[in-house]
Amino acid sequence: MTGLFDLKGRVALVTGGNGGIGLGIAKGFAAAGAAVVIAGRNAEKNAAARAEIEALGGKALALEADIADEASVADMVKDALAAFGRLDILAANAGVNIRKPPEDYSLAEWHSILDTNLTGTFLCARAVFPAMKPAGGGKIITIGSMASIFGGGIIGPYAASKGGVVQLTRSLAVAWAQYNIQVNAILPGFIDTPLTRGGRQSSPDMFAKVTERTPARRWGQPEDLAGAAVFLASRASDFITGVAIPVDGGYSVHL
Repeated sequence: MTGLFDLKGRVALVTGGNGGIGLGIAKGFAAAGAAVVIAGRNAEKNAAARAEIEALGGKALALEADIADEASVADMVKDALAAFGRLDILAANAGVNIRKPPEDYSLAEWHSILDTNLTGTFLCARAVFPAMKPAGGGKIITIGSMASIFGGGIIGPYAASKGGVVQLTRSLAVAWAQYNIQVNAILPGFIDTPLTRGGRQSSPDMFAKVTERTPARRWGQPEDLAGAAVFLASRASDFITGVAIPVDGGYSVHL
């Protein structure tokens, strides 16, 4: 059974892999044997994440990239292929959020969130397709959110983008199944990362409320995403495509 989850010889690209959920996923891929390409806008954080993975015995490459920029995405994929000669797995994780009431968003803020979270996911998936198709297949993992399921009064653009990510995932799954490319989404619950800490600062009772509603009675940690990501990146999920898997300690099923 262990062979089903073995990623040895595979190359995984993780956008936003220099911290939080992305780094948790990248470490999981490395532990399963994959070479990992860390991509993010912050070169210093990228280098630190690469060093962290290499310290654990993994093989890693750090690339500076902005997934909202089409040319930057193309360069990112080209550089990953130049370094490793193949690209088997994409974890399209990079995302941003701005919290405020919907009437207070500027159009520029709306676009900045949609351009990164939704358009960026599309650009990355489209960019890796030409490498995966002739190779006989691949795995694409998108990152949704509890906001893909629930609304939130101060996260309108974020919720719209993450709902869109799930629908994009389903559409790509249908389009590319014929090429043996599986496309699935992970919906993280409330994970303790710098992104969610910002939300907790704006809502002081958020931590306690989420903990009480979550059957597991805790917030998630970035490493809690590794298992689902490795599963969706491995041959264990070869006949699974177009699904969105909550990794949330039971939050989404609790009345």
